[in-house]
Amino acid sequence: MGQHTFRLNGETVTVDIEDDVRLLWVLREVLGFYGPKYGCGINVCKACTSHINGKAFNPCSVRVGDIGPDDEVTTIEGLPGTVGRDLHPMQEAWLDEDVAQCGYCQPGQIMAAVAKVRQVTEEGRDITEADLDEIRNICRCGTYTRIRKAIKAGAQQM
Repeated sequence: MGQHTFRLNGETVTVDIEDDVRLLWVLREVLGFYGPKYGCGINVCKACTSHINGKAFNPCSVRVGDIGPDDEVTTIEGLPGTVGRDLHPMQEAWLDEDVAQCGYCQPGQIMAAVAKVRQVTEEGRDITEADLDEIRNICRCGTYTRIRKAIKAGAQQM
């Protein structure tokens, strides 16, 4: 067992767990953050998408031993805190566009969308259809049309 310290949703956390445990299990089973969902466990479905240092990543494929004390992990639970509001603008767009059907993949979808909008904004441009095509999160209910519409709407508010 080893101690691992990192920042999670703006707070410093320390866990005492083996290095090779996947961060998704640490988030969900040790720390009680259930927003990142377990879908496939092999970085394919992306239901667990969260942010590390502001960029999208999938904690199902990252060992807790690979996370350092200076790393900032943000889950869907911490996303509103990044803008100091009750809901992040992307979450509001999701509600306005009535995106969710079953809702299982939606936290990961939202986190991927926010990271993509941040990326294109840093590049000094607006989000395009090609950018939306790069988001590879799986939605088993097939609400992709509403997801794309919500991302565009959320981008306008970010």
